[in-house]
Amino acid sequence: MMSAADFQAQTEVSDDVLARLQIYADLLVKWQAKINLVGPDTIPELWQRHFLDSAQLAPFIGDHKKVVDFGSGAGFPGLVLAGLNPTLNVHLLESDQRKGVFLREVNRAMGCSATVHTARIEAVPSLGADVVTSRALAPLDKLLAFAEMHSLSTGIYLFLKGKRWSEELTNAEKDWKMRLLHHPSRTDPTGMILEISECIHRHEHLE
Repeated sequence: MMSAADFQAQTEVSDDVLARLQIYADLLVKWQAKINLVGPDTIPELWQRHFLDSAQLAPFIGDHKKVVDFGSGAGFPGLVLAGLNPTLNVHLLESDQRKGVFLREVNRAMGCSATVHTARIEAVPSLGADVVTSRALAPLDKLLAFAEMHSLSTGIYLFLKGKRWSEELTNAEKDWKMRLLHHPSRTDPTGMILEISECIHRHEHLE
């Protein structure tokens, strides 16, 4: 079972960053008793299943980027990325009002400056993201449609996907043309990080 110290050893984050994320972890455990934020059986594995899983996206992002996280839920990965890097302009999209309250509370307690949008993804005006992130929200083809709404043409998408990633990719490629890099997940032996750029709907490409 991974501890906060183990997480720090693997990610090489500073003591200040770890302290922020510890505030997050403590609040999540406290709020989990009131609302279902994550699977209850994942609480003992919080640092690996949720924090490290989210943090593994950071090396693909860089600094001073606008990051839009779809279906943030308990804040993974978007709020972890905000906690790791104060230079990011992070926007969290979560339609559940109670989870939105939780995200705002953690954001405030960590001293971060993420913006929380409690609305459906399609109801929010385009955010013009440099980077779009998402974890365990929707099939890839649906994520690509959402991402097209909210990203710059130069934007990249970083999607954390589980064991069915290849099947989802095959389905999505029927309708989408894209440049794809995939990186093995550090936390799920069957999972993959899909890094997508230059994405265009094939019907648009034909026009």
